Parts: sequence; structure tokens; C-alpha cells
Amino acid sequence: MTRPRIWVLVALFGGALACRAPAASHEATVHHDFADVAHWAAVFDDPARDAWQKPEALVAALGVRPGMVVADLGAGTGYFERRLSAAVGPEGTVFAVDVEPGMVAHLRARAEREGTDNVVPVLASATNPRLPAGAVDLIVIVDTFHHLDDRLRYLGRLKRALRPGGRVAIVDWRKRPEPVGPPPAHKLPRRQVVAEMEAAGYALIEEPDVLPYQYFLIFAPR
Repeated sequence: MTRPRIWVLVALFGGALACRAPAASHEATVHHDFADVAHWAAVFDDPARDAWQKPEALVAALGVRPGMVVADLGAGTGYFERRLSAAVGPEGTVFAVDVEPGMVAHLRARAEREGTDNVVPVLASATNPRLPAGAVDLIVIVDTFHHLDDRLRYLGRLKRALRPGGRVAIVDWRKRPEPVGPPPAHKLPRRQVVAEMEAAGYALIEEPDVLPYQYFLIFAPR
């Protein structure tokens, strides 16, 4: 092959690579400071949230049964904890997981105030959910997936926490302008979430249609 032809092929190949869409990032789209618990309690526990978050319908769609062990990853101020606590019953457990120490202290105080003795606050790290191995039936990640860094590695850690038959449910924002929620730049498209979960060894098994502004995806390890 002559030298001019080689350089033509190199140029064409390089141009094709340059035209490809950039690879999707597995890092968080935004990093918030959640240390101001009072501020975030006003946001997360706003009574108006119930109209679009539909917590009772969401928990029902998860198929939570008495005696289950459920982990709420990114529990925040505990918006779902009372409902999950009732669903698993006194023989079940709800791990309320967060990385912010102030939030975990708030979760503990809220559990004591609400009498939810089966809610166990867990102080996680950014890279480790700190869940016991092989102990969890269901991991719920609501409005939190886009905050996770190095997600493929993190999802592998989650898999180790699941019991046989365990599932991971992800609720996050559709990547478009909505009347509530973060700006579109902070959101992840549904297709990227599915692709990342598949790359981490999960399969999409269910997609309940109950929420107006968010996708609701349930996965199981393959």
C-alpha cells in the first residue's frame, strides 16, 4: 500500500472516531452539600411532594412484604422510612443509608420519634454502602442514582449485599424539563441507567408506570 493511501485511511479512521458521541460518564452529574439538614428537610419532606412522588403507590409497586430486609440508599431525611417500616413489619428491617453524618443523626431521631424500631440508620461512604453481605432483599435508590460516583464499581458492591432473589429499584428523573426536580443537566437519561446496570451485571425485570416525572426501574442480578 502506498504511503499517500495509508495516510488517507488514517485520516478517515481518525475522523470517524472524532465524530463518535462521547462515552457516557459513570460519575455523578452533580455534587450537593447536604450538611444543612434543616434546609433539606424542608425540601425533601415538603407535603406537596406526595402528589408527584406517590410514596404509597411506589412502595406498593415495589412488592415489599412483611419480614423483608430493605435498604433505602440515599435515605436523606427519611421521607420513605415510615412507609417502608410499615410494609416490612416488625419482623423486617429497613436500612436507612446516607453518607452525610447529620442526615444519619436526623434519621435516628426521626425513627425514635415515629416509633419505627425496625429502621436502622447506616452511615455509608461515597464508595461503599456499608450494607451486610447477602442480607438485603431489596435496595431502593430514589432520586440518588445521579449523585453516585464510579457507578459501575459501586453497583458491584451493591450486588454483594443482595440475598438470592434480591432486587434493586431505581427511581430517578426523566432527562427533560419538568415542573419539579433538578435541571436537565443534573439528570441521567433512562437508557444510560439501564446500560450501566446491564454493564454491572443486572437485568431489567420490571418498570412500574406510576410516577409522572420519573422513571421507575427494577433490576435483578444476572
